[in-house]
Amino acid sequence: MAEIPLGNLCYGTTLTSLTSRVTVEEKPVVPAKPKRIALFTPTLYYGGVERVVVNLARGFLGIGYAVDIVAANASGEFGEFVPPEARVVSLRARRVISSLPALVRYLRRERPQVVIAAMTHCSIMALWARKLARIDTQVVATEHVVMTSSVAHDRRTRAQMMPLLARLSYGGADAIVAVSAGVADDVAAQTGTPRDRIQVIYNPVVTPELLSNADAPATHPWFEAAQPPVVVSVGRLEVQKGYPMLIRAFSRVRATRPARLLILGEGSQRAELEALVRELGVQEDVHLPGYEGNPYAYMAHAAVYVLSSISEGMGVVIVEAMALGAPVVATDCRGGPRELLQDGRLGKLVPVGDADALAAAIQATLDNPPPRVPREELERYEIPWVARAYASLFRE
Repeated sequence: MAEIPLGNLCYGTTLTSLTSRVTVEEKPVVPAKPKRIALFTPTLYYGGVERVVVNLARGFLGIGYAVDIVAANASGEFGEFVPPEARVVSLRARRVISSLPALVRYLRRERPQVVIAAMTHCSIMALWARKLARIDTQVVATEHVVMTSSVAHDRRTRAQMMPLLARLSYGGADAIVAVSAGVADDVAAQTGTPRDRIQVIYNPVVTPELLSNADAPATHPWFEAAQPPVVVSVGRLEVQKGYPMLIRAFSRVRATRPARLLILGEGSQRAELEALVRELGVQEDVHLPGYEGNPYAYMAHAAVYVLSSISEGMGVVIVEAMALGAPVVATDCRGGPRELLQDGRLGKLVPVGDADALAAAIQATLDNPPPRVPREELERYEIPWVARAYASLFRE
């Protein structure tokens, strides 16, 4: 990514892009000088929020907006996926909070019509920066996680302070967006924001690349012909993902029939999970291969896709699995799974922490695979739809 220094900011555009510009069915009339939207994110490292930011950039470009992706630090491999029409602005800060002075300078100099801030800390910084810059830029705060669960699992002082800071700041937001109704309910409770001020817009996760990547070969030998069915899960090997329960549930399934479990991801629980696999005696049928750059080829071949999380903001992988035709079983955790699976109509829901219920749901899905989720159920997760939903919040 080429960058041009300008003061303490750094502007740049990607030299290459692995994405294509999105077009929508009905393009509005584009003014001679299109409105500029700034998408404020911590970094461009690979992650769920960063992927949402890049997809939103594509969507806004497709309906005629100019787009800046403003990062506290623009380092990260996702820079290669930024559309070439979007401009990348690095505030050259180590952390979001230390990016405040540079963000103020950016707002004063560029005066975007709208700033959409990714996650609580970016939303708070964007609101503070607008106040210090003394401009009328609209700020849309977004929430991607269940704040209660985040505070419970992150004991750092800055994490514990987020609900209070959001409570003091969010009154000044032009709009507040949550990625699920569960997240919206929690934000309202944690910050004192009236629930009717919080809009629910799901993340843009069903993309042409998702579907094309799923056509790539699944190179793992377990997906060869005449092999037992494979249960798949994708995510960080961390407490929030509930993988010990999944492994215990799978061991119950394996006791009754041939099956295999593939968990794609890396994290701090690896040693603990590997020890549990050995303890349960299923090491021949459980594999944790680590991070996989294209998990979609594996998800598309899953006999069952399982989300075993303790909490989720939205549960993006549920939507991805449904789009790829994989039957889904998920914990009924706080956040998005119940909404995404429409109270169990599109996939099975089980109580959090109940390995027996999870085993029974996996077994039932293997015995009687459900029909593929219809495409019309997935439109609300497509880039053009999500971009238009955000644009409907902007004031003239």
